[in-house]
Amino acid sequence: MAGWRNSASRYGMVAIGFHWLIAAAILGMLVLGTIMVEISPASPLKFALYQWHKSIGISILVLSLLRLAWRFANPVPPLPAGMQWWEIAAARGTHVGFYALMILLPVSGWAMVSVSPWNIPTILYGIVELPHLPLRGMIEDHKGAESALKEVHEWLGWGVVALLVLHVAGALKHHFVMRDDTLLRMLPGRTRRAATGGGR
Repeated sequence: MAGWRNSASRYGMVAIGFHWLIAAAILGMLVLGTIMVEISPASPLKFALYQWHKSIGISILVLSLLRLAWRFANPVPPLPAGMQWWEIAAARGTHVGFYALMILLPVSGWAMVSVSPWNIPTILYGIVELPHLPLRGMIEDHKGAESALKEVHEWLGWGVVALLVLHVAGALKHHFVMRDDTLLRMLPGRTRRAATGGGR
């Protein structure tokens, strides 16, 4: 069973919790985003779904910043021995890309809402109003700015999808092809493969 902090062989419970909580939130956001754009603008459900989308997005931003701070305070386990240089570069690039997108994606959405000519407030989980970013006074063409940020937001969303596919493919390759402990050390249960299970 993992401890709270990272060790030389596996991630700790805090890092594991951040990883799977953010992963679940991102998957939920992708599903929610797909559904809400298909609903008629006249439907009251659309407003509710957008509020949930914004609430979860800000939650991902906060969790990602906390996870990044925890990562700096807790060195991560080293990559498995025997990896090629391009595999190491891909693994590190994917992680850096994920951190960047997990921060930039919700910030771009927050900025889009902040400059929108509709000036609709964001009520986090129906309880607390999130103030707009101080951008409105800097921009004259609110509609144009909203449109540009919407396109950026969508492209960043597709970037998350692409990295998610690469990340899952890499984890499955480590587990079933390279037969090492990379996937297991991000799970709260068993820490190592059995001695007869192979591995590098």
